[in-house]
Amino acid sequence: MVYCSGCGTQVADGVSVCPQCGKAVGSAASTASTTSAQGSGLSDNVAGLLSYLVVPAIIFLVMEPYNRNSFIRFHAFQGVFLGVTSIAGHIVLSLIPVIGWIILPFFSLAIFVIAVIGAFKAFQGQKWHVPVLGDLAEKQAAAA
Repeated sequence: MVYCSGCGTQVADGVSVCPQCGKAVGSAASTASTTSAQGSGLSDNVAGLLSYLVVPAIIFLVMEPYNRNSFIRFHAFQGVFLGVTSIAGHIVLSLIPVIGWIILPFFSLAIFVIAVIGAFKAFQGQKWHVPVLGDLAEKQAAAA
């Protein structure tokens, strides 16, 4: 399965037109998106990549035209949820003596690796769902 580079809808293999937005799919859906959010100057895949940094993700969720693009919204919500999970995990693990302190660097590394994978997939124009967080981000992105 691939995702439409225009709206982010999951499209079956071999489909040439997205059933959601009507944009031509073909090989463009599996490669990096080069379209920009209606004259913003920033392509969707770059905005998706930057969404894994929490501050740009919040900006993309607030600013037009990024907040109308479901692909950018998905990655922005997933980036924010990942950041909140990171902060909460760091607080909890730092309060647990010894064992929490030992686990903390591995937790930090896991969060970093997940963020890099998500950013890389976003740059390729794909939606990659982090377990649990990806489903929440999908629901939030669709609730526009």
